[in-house]
Amino acid sequence: MPLHMTKIAFRCESVAHLRDWLESHEEEGEAHLTTRYLPKRHAEMAGGSLYWILNHRLIGRSPIMGFTDAPGGRIWIRLEPRLISVRSRPRRAHQGWRYLAAEDAPPDLDGDEDEVAEMPPHMLGDLTRLGLV
Repeated sequence: MPLHMTKIAFRCESVAHLRDWLESHEEEGEAHLTTRYLPKRHAEMAGGSLYWILNHRLIGRSPIMGFTDAPGGRIWIRLEPRLISVRSRPRRAHQGWRYLAAEDAPPDLDGDEDEVAEMPPHMLGDLTRLGLV
């Protein structure tokens, strides 16, 4: 099972804003995030995803395509330019990225995922706690 990572959707105001940013890189074939260090467990992330945190909730994922050197001695996290909605879960904010084991990753949403993903975070949290989403 692949290893995943979590990251704050920094400067994103909404799920739609994050989706638009990712999809704006479709012509390039991949979106890049810059990080200082190559994850020590990067080989385990083949087939994994980056799970996005927005307003203290996991809201979606982008499949990881790999890692490459970036200018200035940094590393690019190469992502597929799409956002796959997942069953929202609470997640504390953190700096940088954190590993996420496959068994701890939330499942993808089926069906009306765009409508669910666009709900206000507090409403989505309440519905999730009630087991309705």
